[in-house]
Amino acid sequence: MNTGKVILIMASATIMLGACGEKEKEYDATGTFEATETTVYAEQNGTLLSFNVNEGAPVVQGQEVGLVDTTQIWLKIRQLGATKQVYQSQKPDMQKQIAATRQQLIKAQQEQRRYQELVADGAAPRKMLDDAKSQVLVLQRQLDAHVSSLNTQLSTLNSQQAATDVQVSQLRDQLSKCHVTVPVSGTVIEKYVEQGEFVATGKPLLKVADTENMFIRAYVTSAQLQMVRVGMKVKVFADYGNGQKKEYDGTVSWISSRSEFTPKTIVTDDERADLVYAMKVAIKNDGFAKIGMYGEVKF
Repeated sequence: MNTGKVILIMASATIMLGACGEKEKEYDATGTFEATETTVYAEQNGTLLSFNVNEGAPVVQGQEVGLVDTTQIWLKIRQLGATKQVYQSQKPDMQKQIAATRQQLIKAQQEQRRYQELVADGAAPRKMLDDAKSQVLVLQRQLDAHVSSLNTQLSTLNSQQAATDVQVSQLRDQLSKCHVTVPVSGTVIEKYVEQGEFVATGKPLLKVADTENMFIRAYVTSAQLQMVRVGMKVKVFADYGNGQKKEYDGTVSWISSRSEFTPKTIVTDDERADLVYAMKVAIKNDGFAKIGMYGEVKF
């Protein structure tokens, strides 16, 4: 065989092997799918009278899924209502209670004016006028003291009623917290209690995940950082195994500012990299991407 032809064939083979070795990867980063998870806790102590929720069931924000026993709270509210009525019945009728003293004062003032006229005409001694003035002064002071005492009593009762209203408001707030509601829309992924159990404040009841708006937490090397930015549009692939994948449009929503050692389950573009940077890529889930599923990101 011609030597030139042999060299040409060998060169071609080398080029083909090099091309195969430099075949572009199907991904730039890998990671797992996650969702924002919210744990719902009990806010009151008591028996869980109802708990209508199942794992895997969709829930919407504000939906009531359970009820803690409210009997004791209702009884306390009724007790405070009765106490408030007692305070109301103890309030003095000021006009009626000062009516007698006021009438005496009016009569004494009339006597004073009458003695003033008599003294002016010389028909009565000056002492009688002085006694009349003294009586008016005494009755006026008695009336003022009585009014002051009644105002103090009324103010005290009003304050006690206001304190009772505050206590009722506190109990009504506790009553509302007996109704277990979901703070976010999503899917129930864990259920920790059952109907009929006694729950204490702070006990976890269920966990909800926003499975509609999910994200993949992937990792990039320092060399790849210059290729990505927040808001960048990328392709995301959910890996079902055996070469089966589903493609999603993704948006880079977060890039960590701190490096970390490469997680053992993660494959990077540079397999020699020890330090990587986490990032989140948000996707709109159609129900096929699952929490914990392996995925890939293509820039």
